[in-house]
Amino acid sequence: PDGEFAVMNYRVTSDFRVPFRVFPVIEEVTPYKLELTLRIRADIPEQNYGGNVQVAVQMPKSTQNASCELPPGAQGQQAEYSSAEHKVFWALKKIPGGSEQAMKCRMTFASACTEQTKREVGPISLNFEIPMYNVSSLQVKYLRISEKHKSYNPYRWVRYVTQSSSYVCRT
Repeated sequence: PDGEFAVMNYRVTSDFRVPFRVFPVIEEVTPYKLELTLRIRADIPEQNYGGNVQVAVQMPKSTQNASCELPPGAQGQQAEYSSAEHKVFWALKKIPGGSEQAMKCRMTFASACTEQTKREVGPISLNFEIPMYNVSSLQVKYLRISEKHKSYNPYRWVRYVTQSSSYVCRT
């Protein structure tokens, strides 16, 4: 076979070191305003990076408005609130291994916030891919390609990609 194709897909069900750690902090600014500070740490080797990282945070249904703030100099990042879905979406093109990224979201409510309102923030879900890295340390040592034509000379190259399928942090 020529071109790119998947040799193997698998799922890890045992304990493993998660590639991203999520740290949400919710503070009450005024009785009608909450502030969510969301930090994401890439717990992967420094030579690797997380690409196309998409973060979605469910906001309380009673949220009237929300504004997102990224740190100065945050390149390749975008954050916005969708009032129709009551979600904040944060997109990061690249997170280098060993680094930490942060975002603040200020929510405004029509009525005073309660502990129940704070509990309605979340869950936080992530979608990402990490090229040339796998959390299980599984490696392809031998790969035989059976071709009928003796003149066929395949490229001997394997690319590892870690992809999220269901990566959720409950607040």
